[in-house]
Amino acid sequence: MVLHIIGMIVLGLIVGLIARLIVPGRQPMGWIATALLGIVGAYVGGTLGSVVFPPHKFTITPPINHSFLGALVGAVLLLLIYKFATSRTRTL
Repeated sequence: MVLHIIGMIVLGLIVGLIARLIVPGRQPMGWIATALLGIVGAYVGGTLGSVVFPPHKFTITPPINHSFLGALVGAVLLLLIYKFATSRTRTL
């Protein structure tokens, strides 16, 4: 259980850092906020992935686990929403 939580934090930190590199601009976040961005991004990406893609059926080869890619997509989406919500120049 403890190793699972540590693994989630490490995965969240890695995904959050990569998401911050992908999204242009400056994001004033610390290490904890970056890890939380990755963890929440994993939840959002997993939820979106389960809505968009059908469940895997059993085949001879095991299904590919897309958790890292889903987490990255979710974190990038959250970071773009955050940047849009906190931008100073608004055009309507």
